Amino acid sequence: MTMRITEGMTRRTVLGDLGSSKARLTQLQREISSGKRITRPSDDPFGAGRTLQLSGELEGVKQYKSNVDDGIGWVTATETALSRITDTVQRARELLVQGGNDSNGQVAREGIAAEIEALTEAVKQEANVTYDGRYIFSGTATETRPYELGAGDEYQGDEGTIQRVIGKGVSLGVNVNIQTILGNGAPAGDNRLLDVLRNIATDLRGGTATNAEALRGTDLERLSANVDELTRVRAVVGATTNRLQMAGTRLEQLQEASLTQLSQVYNVDMAEALVNYSSEQTAYETALHAGAKLIQPSLMDFLK
Repeated sequence: MTMRITEGMTRRTVLGDLGSSKARLTQLQREISSGKRITRPSDDPFGAGRTLQLSGELEGVKQYKSNVDDGIGWVTATETALSRITDTVQRARELLVQGGNDSNGQVAREGIAAEIEALTEAVKQEANVTYDGRYIFSGTATETRPYELGAGDEYQGDEGTIQRVIGKGVSLGVNVNIQTILGNGAPAGDNRLLDVLRNIATDLRGGTATNAEALRGTDLERLSANVDELTRVRAVVGATTNRLQMAGTRLEQLQEASLTQLSQVYNVDMAEALVNYSSEQTAYETALHAGAKLIQPSLMDFLK
């Protein structure tokens, strides 16, 4: 049985096709003007979900990168301070060798002792360095000055570790426990740097043969041991810096890759969109002309 196609059916079909073509044309116009392929979830539910996932990953990468940058700043300030402390201690070592020489009289040794005491205060001052308003050598007590100048040599901070999260489940300590290097001064008798420097000044002022022997022997040995410890700690700081820099490079690569994926999912390929728009516009105009010829007004249209 042959189905009869009426004028009404033809009109509905033509109008339906024109409406679909117009909707596609409008969608392409919206994409070209906004530069976005997805302006609402219904445009591409899977793509919208993927966009949210990638955006979340990017925010995480940005936070990790911020942590890495802060960590690099922290260890850079640490290395600078340790380098200055090392230079100061090397100067103290030169003075110690000079003071231990029997050719120097007691007056000269008194002058050397005064300089050693000044260097001791300089070491404490370097230990009080800050980064971004925080004392870097006070453990987690970053608002507390590690050592008071012109007073006792007791450490005022704590032994806490400053952690920076540089990846999913990856944390890295960025601070140095300066107490293990400088110690708590002569009263503590801990053989650490401040204790040794105070003892050197005392022996320089002592004026006895025993004091002179200590300057050439135990004082020099203990100071050299502290220089070795400083070198070891600086090597650890250098390794931490390298690790942070590598993490920063990896995060930059990950950020770039995520941005590329997000662009592919979310943004419009402008060249492709313009070609599709031109083709759709041609198809729409062709359909309009064809529809105008198919749907001719009849006598009944005028009577209506």
